[in-house]
Amino acid sequence: MTEQEVSFYDRIGGHQVFEDLASHFYALITVDPILRPMYPDEDLKGSARRLMLFLEQYWGGPKTYGEERGHPRLRMRHAEFHIDEAARDAWLRCMKSAVDEIECDAALKEEMWSYMEGAAQFLVNQPN
Repeated sequence: MTEQEVSFYDRIGGHQVFEDLASHFYALITVDPILRPMYPDEDLKGSARRLMLFLEQYWGGPKTYGEERGHPRLRMRHAEFHIDEAARDAWLRCMKSAVDEIECDAALKEEMWSYMEGAAQFLVNQPN
C-alpha cells in the first residue's frame, strides 16, 4: 500500500491521537478567559467529542461525525459566537499547544497545523 492510499488519519496515529488532541485542547479552553465563556459547562465534554469526531472524519477516519450531525457547516454552527481576531488567536494558541503534543512526522504536524490556521481564520465573523 502506498502512502497516498493510507489516510492522514492512519498516518498520524488514528483515534488515540485525535482523542488526545481534543482532550488537550479542551483542557486549555477551560482556563482561557476569552474562549471559556463560549462553552457551556454542561456541554464541554460534548464539544470535545464533536471536535474529535469532526477532525477524525476530515482527516480520513470514521464518518461518525457526519452520521450523527450531517454536513459540518462550520460557519453556520459557529455563527452565534462572537469570533474576532482575539478569539481566533486564543483558539489558535490552545490548538497549537495541542498539535505540538502530537508525536508524529513533522510534515504531518505541519499539514494539520496549516489546516487549523485556515479554519480559524475562516470562522472569524466580527470586525476588529
